[in-house]
Amino acid sequence: MTQVKVSELEGKVVGLYFSANWYSPCTKFTNLLVNVYQQLKECSNINLGFEIVFVSSDEDLNAFNTYRSSMPWLAIPFSDLETRRALTQKFDVEGIPCLIVLLPNDDKLDTAVIKDGVELVYRYGVQAFPFTKERLDELRKKEKEKRDNQTLSSLLTHDARDVLSGHPSPKQVSVASLKGKTVGLYFSAQWCNPAKKFTPRLISVYKKIKQQLEGKDDEDFEIVFVSSDHNQVDFTTYFETMPWLAIPFDDPTIKALAKYFDIRGIPSLVILGPDGKTVTKQGRSLINLYKENAYPFTKTRIDILEKQMDEIAKGLPKTENHSGHRHELTLVPEGHGGGAFICCDCDEQGYGWAYQCLECGYEVHPKCVKPVRHDPEN
Repeated sequence: MTQVKVSELEGKVVGLYFSANWYSPCTKFTNLLVNVYQQLKECSNINLGFEIVFVSSDEDLNAFNTYRSSMPWLAIPFSDLETRRALTQKFDVEGIPCLIVLLPNDDKLDTAVIKDGVELVYRYGVQAFPFTKERLDELRKKEKEKRDNQTLSSLLTHDARDVLSGHPSPKQVSVASLKGKTVGLYFSAQWCNPAKKFTPRLISVYKKIKQQLEGKDDEDFEIVFVSSDHNQVDFTTYFETMPWLAIPFDDPTIKALAKYFDIRGIPSLVILGPDGKTVTKQGRSLINLYKENAYPFTKTRIDILEKQMDEIAKGLPKTENHSGHRHELTLVPEGHGGGAFICCDCDEQGYGWAYQCLECGYEVHPKCVKPVRHDPEN
């Protein structure tokens, strides 16, 4: 095993990567980080100025060695538990994956240590390097300018392609025809298990919204499928079940949109307003919670629905014994543990009010609670 002296890292930008192979968000981010690391290493002006050090939370040496073999960077030896614990405490690491970026030649503690390295790599990739305040300010400024100038055309067209796939194949629909409509960008794939439940629900809601809008000339609703399928056959088979439009399979726009909207998992539904600006990235949660009533997904509409939900919640029991969990569950609102969550009963994303186990964090939709009623005579 190659050994590197710590002194050789002096003057470099160093990322301390806290991770473990048993946690799927870690393995997912590791794949992205490997790609970013290798791209940076291929740049001659960056090659000697960047390094990553793996700080493991793996359960045993075999797991460490297996996970470590997928990484092209350095690592704290698994046997050095004292150093791994000291680094975790020093940088107050509360969750993984976590990427702490240490900047060289910076005496100011608040700018020498970047704690949101995972977020920055997800958002900017290689462009985040060298992670200085100046560089990050520049990227945020460009990002703001891009969002301020965002249009359907800038999001959905690519080079000479200004059309989307429709039904029946090979029908094509121009991106320009969506102008003035509320548009949902549906990030999904045939292989995605959560999508197997959500896609039929979204199809039902889509049809109901379209029915509600019949005869209205001043508004309309459309969805565009943004595929993460592995091949053309899977894409075609999956898209044939959908009544809406799609970006052609393997189009470069797909990866660009996933990065632009910071899509961490699928299925995900991003809602764009009639002006082409982003209304919300919580479309999936809103569909699960309010179904077709969520349209047009604006803050004004959601505020009305949330007030209605608050009124309904007033009539719900403050605690429940759910047949799917051994502990008593407590009704909690958004902001008190009831924000975005995955229902432990139906496995669907939820938002707002929830029944939560205060002992272990188990959460379910109020509608998914199956009360356990005890016989008072027993």
